[in-house]
Amino acid sequence: MGSEIHDARYPVPGRRQISCPGCAAMKIALTSDPDLPVPPVLYGGIERVVDMVARRLMARGHEVMLFAHPQSTCPVPKQAWPGASSRSRLDTVKNAGKLAAVTSQHRFDIVHSFSRLAYLTPILARAIPKLMSYQRAISPRTTMLAHRLSRGTLEFSAISRHMLRDVEGIGTWHVVPNGVPLEAYDLHASVAADAPLVFLGRLEAIKGPHLAIEAARKAGRRLILAGNVPEAHRNWFASWVAPHLDKHGVSYIGPVNDLQKKELLGRASALLMPILWEEPFGIVMAEAMACGTPVIGFGRGAVCEVVETGKTGFVVDNLAEMVAAIANLDALDRRACRARVEALYSDCAVTDGYLHIYEKMVGRDDPALGS
Repeated sequence: MGSEIHDARYPVPGRRQISCPGCAAMKIALTSDPDLPVPPVLYGGIERVVDMVARRLMARGHEVMLFAHPQSTCPVPKQAWPGASSRSRLDTVKNAGKLAAVTSQHRFDIVHSFSRLAYLTPILARAIPKLMSYQRAISPRTTMLAHRLSRGTLEFSAISRHMLRDVEGIGTWHVVPNGVPLEAYDLHASVAADAPLVFLGRLEAIKGPHLAIEAARKAGRRLILAGNVPEAHRNWFASWVAPHLDKHGVSYIGPVNDLQKKELLGRASALLMPILWEEPFGIVMAEAMACGTPVIGFGRGAVCEVVETGKTGFVVDNLAEMVAAIANLDALDRRACRARVEALYSDCAVTDGYLHIYEKMVGRDDPALGS
């Protein structure tokens, strides 16, 4: 099978576009990493996406079985992983064995993995279609090996085109971005003139909270920081963030739950994303825009794909440009932010993207493949 790249956000010339409500019902196995429940209580971006997709697939009439953390509460039939850590080799063997056993007992139309590629190892050569969705850095070596072992039954998806730089020549790739359950976020078409700026995410150097503080200070605006401080980054937080708290309008409110998050984002003037790494997607950008809140971010990773500069926020190259963008927020229509999420990053749009892939893969009939 040659290399192909399909972007599920946009029609592909020559491909029949599927009306998903009319798709034939499928039996789908979904997998998530075992480390956090689906959905998570606080932090856990991938787990939120899996929960969203599972619920929407069930609502569309498809049968879903979710392989996940034992305490997962996603309202679909579930299989608990026996191994608790995605980083443990022994747990990886246990979980791969579990997936192989259950998929042998049940006749699934497709296996869609949001977990480790290694979990698919025992079933790679089986004829059942398999989709591996990447939400983190992709290894060309392991991807190539899995592609060869699968004999064409494994395809791949990424959450941004940026992620494909080193692997686009390996097998068939699809781009389906992450998204949010739209009904969970209310549009705030306007906010108070003194509405604060917000930083929401892990408070560590690569996420740039210290730069958000500096940008807000130079712009003369209040800033609310929210998110967890990873144990390994507590010393960095103490040196770079803590000294600025409760000064110049900067405050830190800690981790937030879903209700607190949508309230925080909805009443913000903008979300700041001064990232210092190649962010694969950044769900928080879709969450903010779903509330009507524009995003100002450094042009790294997928920020350039998610933010439409001048309409739903600003993509900038440095701190000075971020400060200048803050001064131009009044030029943006917050309703355009919501509209972009409705079109590209809503639960319906994301699920449609995956269903297009499922139907294409399930419809493929290659008699050369064994069972």
